Amino acid sequence: MNFTRWSARLPGTQRRAAARTEQTLATAPRGDGSVPAARAERLSDGGVTGPPDGAVGPERIDDLPVREVFDRIPALVALVHGPDHRIAYVNDAYVAAFGPRPVGDPARVALPELDELGLLPLLDQVLRSSKPRTVKSRRAASGRSYTFTCTPVTLPLGGSAAGPEEGGGVLVFAADVTDHAEAAERLRASERAQRETAVTLQKSLLPQELEQPDDLRIAATYQPGGTEAAVGGDWYDVITLGGGRTALVIGDVMGRGVRAAAVMGQLRTAVRAYARLDLPPHEVLQLLDGLAAEIDASQIATCVYAVHDPNEGSLVYASAGHLPILVRDEHGVIHRAEEPTGPPLGTGGWLHTSGSVPLGPGSTAVLYTDGLVERRSEDIDEGVSSLERALSGATGTPQVVCDRLIRALGVTADHDDDVAVLVLQHPARTGADAELFRNAALELLGGVEAAPRARAFATGVLASWRFSPELLDLGVLAASELVANSLQHGTPPMRLRLRRTDRRLIIEVTDGDDHLPRRRRAEPADEAGRGIAIVATIASNWGSRRTPGGGKAVWCEFALPK
Repeated sequence: MNFTRWSARLPGTQRRAAARTEQTLATAPRGDGSVPAARAERLSDGGVTGPPDGAVGPERIDDLPVREVFDRIPALVALVHGPDHRIAYVNDAYVAAFGPRPVGDPARVALPELDELGLLPLLDQVLRSSKPRTVKSRRAASGRSYTFTCTPVTLPLGGSAAGPEEGGGVLVFAADVTDHAEAAERLRASERAQRETAVTLQKSLLPQELEQPDDLRIAATYQPGGTEAAVGGDWYDVITLGGGRTALVIGDVMGRGVRAAAVMGQLRTAVRAYARLDLPPHEVLQLLDGLAAEIDASQIATCVYAVHDPNEGSLVYASAGHLPILVRDEHGVIHRAEEPTGPPLGTGGWLHTSGSVPLGPGSTAVLYTDGLVERRSEDIDEGVSSLERALSGATGTPQVVCDRLIRALGVTADHDDDVAVLVLQHPARTGADAELFRNAALELLGGVEAAPRARAFATGVLASWRFSPELLDLGVLAASELVANSLQHGTPPMRLRLRRTDRRLIIEVTDGDDHLPRRRRAEPADEAGRGIAIVATIASNWGSRRTPGGGKAVWCEFALPK
């Protein structure tokens, strides 16, 4: 580049030139009849003339002394030449920042600050390519930050009697950006603090320890996005419903930061409250949809609510705009539970419906958020297909499966979205372990004679399961009271079901009437109304729910001694 012409473009050069022009015009002598200087630039025989003598016009910018310009500007300027980048010049601002520098010495020795800042390779690159390069906000040992621009120049090196040689050099121009760098660092620190607050809030609102049902083995993983990604509102939960049934939830609040985490916490709390009502999955989502709109109309969320019933060997679920549940059966075949799916929570005006997918012994199911499968470079269906392939080969405990899926889908600490994964397994039990999980059922046919048959059936089954005499008597009493209540207030078909796990004995009676019983205080003169009170007194837990076919189920549990 032309070194002299370049100097005219330095900051402040044109302002100083204009000031000198004004001073010259103000002091120039004026004779009678002369044309004012302001008009002399316009009037001439040729129509347009240059500035008067002594003024600095555009054609005289080239005559400005470069060194004088460099000496006065506040930016740091250094000029080096040759392959060793020997110092040709440093201006006063450079000396004030880094101290005096000897002319003629190579930069690696005489300019250690450039070496510390990693600029020597950049000087080599500029000299080779003859193209300018800029590096932003490099912090020097003094604590000041500078943005460096290295520009190739052609300058006389001198050295022979015949005349100066033309050589290559690099002009180093550094602007002090300490204030900007400190402001940017304060902003980053504020963002980090806000992100840490959101992460802490998010993790505190997630279950600290997952409930472990009798019939399932469950593990979950939550991984926030990288430092450049704001925390979202992913959540999961496992809720024991009683009677051997378990609710599983996973959801994702749209948006980022503390607000999304707070909305997530409210939705998770609401789901746990609605789950205690033991409603079908679609009714839970229906209630949650209305609540989501009340919490924040600008926030929407996707969610899957599923219920596992070991007696049915299936996973009944409802989805509000969420990704499909994946199930690998005992033969290794992957099933995708795609339908039915409604719109996200908070949109309103939709009636959700429930579907089901088989989940028998030996099966593994995965519930997940979009951070696991969504990538900017591919369709989300491709991500779900990749997850299916990863699940088909992921064996081991639920926690091992979680970790393998995270690795297989390429989720790292720098991932651009947070990820939640919930894995549940229905283990296939054999041998002595299978003896701890037994089922027996009796269809209650006929009228009042069904009651003694039910007592006899319960007595025989509980005796064959080798329960203690005390637990056997309590179980038979509870079965008798539940059957009597169903015979009096329910309608056919009726069934008594006994189930034992390694932790509890479960007694359940179903019938065709959907009126749920409630515990009430019986007066001394009342001949009825004590059945549920007796069951609630002797059992560890009891409850009732409506069944999909329009009837109800009433159940109670007895904890087994450890």
